[in-house]
Amino acid sequence: MSLSLCIFNTETKKRKLRGKKMVGSKDSRWSLHGMTALVTGGTKGIGHAIVEELAGLGASVHTCSRTESELDDCLLEWKAKGLRVTGSVCDVSDGAQRESLLNTVSSEFNGKLNILINNVGTNILKMVSDYTAEDVAFLTSTNFESAYNISVLAYPLLKASAAGSIVFISSIASTMPAYLAPIYGANKGALDQLARYLAYDWAGDNIRVNTVAPAVIKTPLAQRSFEGRKEKIETTICRTPIGRLGEPEEVSAMVAFLCLPAASYVTGQLINVDGGMTTNGIYFPQNKRSNTAVSGETARA
Repeated sequence: MSLSLCIFNTETKKRKLRGKKMVGSKDSRWSLHGMTALVTGGTKGIGHAIVEELAGLGASVHTCSRTESELDDCLLEWKAKGLRVTGSVCDVSDGAQRESLLNTVSSEFNGKLNILINNVGTNILKMVSDYTAEDVAFLTSTNFESAYNISVLAYPLLKASAAGSIVFISSIASTMPAYLAPIYGANKGALDQLARYLAYDWAGDNIRVNTVAPAVIKTPLAQRSFEGRKEKIETTICRTPIGRLGEPEEVSAMVAFLCLPAASYVTGQLINVDGGMTTNGIYFPQNKRSNTAVSGETARA
């Protein structure tokens, strides 16, 4: 047997054993007990829901926020709920602060990290031709570069855990145009592709990488986007087959699933949590009393 074939067979056996270990018992497949997690931007909206979801499943979670008062309030709230959550003040768009954050996480979790949730994101509501160079630099730094750099900084910790999982919070704006969000959507599209590359490059280190893309969720960011634009909310709901906006907990549930041992064979995937919005072609709202179109209506393509 050639040396290369021998190495291949040895590596294959190692991966089979690793796979069997990851599957585990039924109880362990649906628990994050004993695992560690870092969630960026965890004090409001989707990030807040993710922190509570992961901690509720047994993980020890560290999160960060730019605003110390918000972070302190959340930490008190989580302590009262009996959740194991700690936090740091950090602006993830700042390189020095990112490094400090990961040093804190490494020290707190003894050099190992099971879960990284890149959640931070923001938008500036403008038409594409109205953005300044400064706007684009700020959005790209916050939405894309911060997630890339934090992932690279976290890589040794994720590798050391022997069972790492990264989830990027993207948006359906990465695959379909969204009103007043062209640069945000472009940033999220870059994030989607980054996740695929990391999933490929880091699979050998038993690090899985996936992306969750929400539609419009009831968060402070969405509230700002729709402020004074009631007709936009109505249009959004009309284009959503489920017929309502999403809740942060509906996103956090999917994120948590991707972090569970039960999802050990899922990597490199983009999963929409959108109430069916991305299924839209020519969509007509359904009659509230029926699953069929209103009687007598016809449509021609």
